Amino acid sequence: MTTTPLTITEASTSRFARLLDEGRELQIHYNDIGQGPQTVVMLHGSGPGATGWANFHRNIQPLVDAGYRVILMDCPGWGKSDSIVCTGSRSDLNARVLDRLLESLGLEQVHILGNSMGGHSAVALALQQPQRVGKLVLMGGGTGGVSPYAPMPTEGIKLLQGLYRDPSIENLKKMMAVFVFDSSDLTEELFQTRLDNMLARRDHLENFVKSLEANPRQFPDFGPRLGSIQSPTLIIWGRNDRFVPMDTGLRLVAGIPQSELHVFNHCGHWAQWEHAPRFNRMVLDFLQH
Repeated sequence: MTTTPLTITEASTSRFARLLDEGRELQIHYNDIGQGPQTVVMLHGSGPGATGWANFHRNIQPLVDAGYRVILMDCPGWGKSDSIVCTGSRSDLNARVLDRLLESLGLEQVHILGNSMGGHSAVALALQQPQRVGKLVLMGGGTGGVSPYAPMPTEGIKLLQGLYRDPSIENLKKMMAVFVFDSSDLTEELFQTRLDNMLARRDHLENFVKSLEANPRQFPDFGPRLGSIQSPTLIIWGRNDRFVPMDTGLRLVAGIPQSELHVFNHCGHWAQWEHAPRFNRMVLDFLQH
């Protein structure tokens, strides 16, 4: 007997939760797809206009087909979630909010995929609430600190911060040109959708800039604490990443005891999008074995 594949859309899977974080009430948006005994949470990066759906829409279906429940959370200050000025650690803020969301959904433990800022946030949760985290997949992020090889801030981060301050289609294209290795796959439709997402929430843009002014180091260096993470961890990097240098991945694999590292050649900061078919197979194999 053949079964009809589940039709997945952003609108049909859109949900909201009201959560408390350190006395503040926040409305957090998330997408909830599929069902199964194990849940995979996907955490997006910090680019202007980023959302869980925009970052991971190429990666949802294989996990759902394999029997996982998939949750995409829009972090505070992104997507349809409430805006916020973060004066401390953004990584820890996102981790606390995710912890509250999982509690509200009755989920004791999940696997987490984190891209860039999402990787920092996943590591923060593994340090704050280790019992919450089954397996970790980190792409282009996971700890802060200075690279001994690449100028800091990197070319990509400078363009990202410039886009927050001047959200134009020209600046978006400049950032995206170094975001991925092969920019020929970036369509005018993708650019316009991303720009529309940014301009629809100018409060997110303004509050991100205010956060940087209050605390330029939004993502702390977890390096000295990585050894306490017991979750099996798959680290995936693009050799051509111009946002977060590849040596950050080397520091993660050196620090996290049960970790392994895969490096994609011809790949920038968006491995799950640029190499989606191989990425999806690799993640499924890691989660299942």
